Amino acid sequence: MQEVVSINPSNGTPQNTRVVGALSAEDASVRLQAALAAGSTPDAGFLEALVGRCAVEPDFFVRDMLSWALTRLPPETTLPRIRRELASERAQARSQALHTLSKIGDRSAWAWITRDLLRDADEEVARTAWRVAVALVPGDEKGNLADELVRQLGRGDRDVRLSLSRALVELGDVTGPALEKAAASPDPEVATHARATGLLRQNPETGFDAAVEEAKRVVALGPERAAAAAAAAAPGVAETADATEITEPAETARPMEGAEAAKVAAETAEC
Repeated sequence: MQEVVSINPSNGTPQNTRVVGALSAEDASVRLQAALAAGSTPDAGFLEALVGRCAVEPDFFVRDMLSWALTRLPPETTLPRIRRELASERAQARSQALHTLSKIGDRSAWAWITRDLLRDADEEVARTAWRVAVALVPGDEKGNLADELVRQLGRGDRDVRLSLSRALVELGDVTGPALEKAAASPDPEVATHARATGLLRQNPETGFDAAVEEAKRVVALGPERAAAAAAAAAPGVAETADATEITEPAETARPMEGAEAAKVAAETAEC
């Protein structure tokens, strides 16, 4: 049976030794409790063990608790050590260091979110860097950040692209010019992602997948033909509606039903 870590520093065993040992226990629940203990009784003596465990901890909930424990230490103690992890060869160390910076929320760390991190080959690191950068960026740097993020449009799978779109939307209106330029890219993947992100900016309630499908249509037809097609469709709907007064009911646009409506609602909540 695994020993349970006590958060009472008055127990018979030196607290730091017990907690540090339990951080690498086989049972994830013991590791979780050890991280909780470290955060509940903050001590700079835990710093190295907490940071080191962040780099290798496989359990998401334990990693989050490790980051919380680090936020309980004085920033002047924690931040310099976390900064070193941003240059680690281990992707998880970089990603978790970025996540911890987001929890601490010290804007002085903005300068540490380098172009290399924003373009990191590991997609989890890059996604975390985008999120942290948007949270920490000073107002006068938002335009430069938008330009940097837009350069990565079209990267990765759906989840990666959704993360990038979210970051760009959160930056606000400053992203508009860069997105418009990217929407004219000869690369259809970049153009589609840019247009989908632009649609999300205009209407945040639009589901990401729905925005991508609309963007694909515009990219395939070209903006002028897509606009003409939309304009041509509008009068037809009106004429059909008028005709119902004197003829048999005409077939109208198919309403959104069942699973399709649920899918769009879920995507809306996700964005």
